[in-house]
Amino acid sequence: MAGVEQHLSLSEAFNVYVLQVPTYHLIVELLLVLLIVKLLFTKNFNPSPKKKNALTKEEEEELLREWQPEPLVPASVSKEGPTESGPVVSGSAGPRIVVNGTEAINLATFNFHNLLEHPDVKDAAVNTVSKYGVGSCGPRGFYGTVDVHLELESALAAFTRREEAIVYSYGFTTIASVIPAYSKRKDIIFCDEGVNFAIQKGLEASRSKVHFFRHNDMNHLEELLSEQNKHDKKNPAKAKVTRKFIISEGLFSYYGDIAPLPKMVELRDKYNIPILLDESLSFGVLGETGHGATEHWGLHLSRVDIIMASLENALATQGGFCSGKAYVINHQRLSGSGYCFSASLPPLCAVAGAKALEIIEKSPEIIAKLRENTILLRSELKSVVGLLVIGDDVSPVVHLRLSTSSGTRAQDNQLLEQIVGMALEEGVCLGTAKYLEDEEKNPPPPSIQAVVNGSLSREDLLKAAKVIKNAAEHYLQ
Repeated sequence: MAGVEQHLSLSEAFNVYVLQVPTYHLIVELLLVLLIVKLLFTKNFNPSPKKKNALTKEEEEELLREWQPEPLVPASVSKEGPTESGPVVSGSAGPRIVVNGTEAINLATFNFHNLLEHPDVKDAAVNTVSKYGVGSCGPRGFYGTVDVHLELESALAAFTRREEAIVYSYGFTTIASVIPAYSKRKDIIFCDEGVNFAIQKGLEASRSKVHFFRHNDMNHLEELLSEQNKHDKKNPAKAKVTRKFIISEGLFSYYGDIAPLPKMVELRDKYNIPILLDESLSFGVLGETGHGATEHWGLHLSRVDIIMASLENALATQGGFCSGKAYVINHQRLSGSGYCFSASLPPLCAVAGAKALEIIEKSPEIIAKLRENTILLRSELKSVVGLLVIGDDVSPVVHLRLSTSSGTRAQDNQLLEQIVGMALEEGVCLGTAKYLEDEEKNPPPPSIQAVVNGSLSREDLLKAAKVIKNAAEHYLQ
């Protein structure tokens, strides 16, 4: 009797369940039951069944004999290109340089103030080696932070009039690490199309949406910002969580011209978008006291939100830095890939950089001398037939482009290399601007690159200009 009652209760429960549960729920449960039954009675899957048309041993051996591996280096790569070893320098790269055994006036390296050979810098580096050795052997977060790193960061923060600075061990890595530390996927960057390769790599690493504006064209930048502002108003919730940045160089390495910061800062204020400025070439060079592009334009340094720069040019050492508000900079100590995963800057380079910065602060006359030499060389080169002098009058990075192309980039580069080669034979060391043609976003036209050194005499500069003129006339007429 109890069994009948139990049976009836189960039947009643089932009827109630069927009546109360939605039909689609019953269908899904039935399908799941059928799937379980199918899996229970299905034979085990054999991942490597015996193929009906398996190759014979002879056929396999024939295929192996015919197979040819692809070359590690594509056949299209020229054996006469930049893969060959370049010029070899013997000794210090000061105002005079020995290249491949030939002494020449140095217009090839970015040793703007010749601090590379300054006795105080050299003495400081030698003393540091005696105390700390030659390297750090560890990233900053893993016992790679030495007291001299903190001293250099404090000095850089004070010089740039920021709350804090962070030092990286390599200049290129600094620029390429700072950008993705702040801008991520779905964020938006407005960037000058003429920026250097380090910035381009930083843009790629960020995976952000990048809008390029025409080189130094602030009208085009404002058009892009205005268009973005209209999109933001349509979707304010998305706009609120989307970070936006303006990125440019203070002094452009590919053009030798200066960013129009006054208008850029005006747009920054209007659209409330921070500026990240690469001052690798303008730091220690532009302005009355070497404070960079902001000082050149008479702007307060705080008008640019984040400054990043290499220490490998005006300071003649190694590494790079970024400065800004304390909470902004501290973010990089856990998110700057080049800071977190690279061995820290060798202590001797940190001390050399701090000493070089001290010399620039105490000796503003070296900034004036560099500017004087720059104006002189540029004025002399403007009369060179067949070459155009590119860049701002106070820019010590001088690009000389062909006034008329010979047909292709390869032909132009070859012609410019011949001019550079003849100049070296006559005692003037220059270089042609090098680009990774297949990877550059917007490579500029080929050019000869001359870099002014403030320690060169007037006679050196006049001789260099004459040699360049003669070489240009020889190959371009």
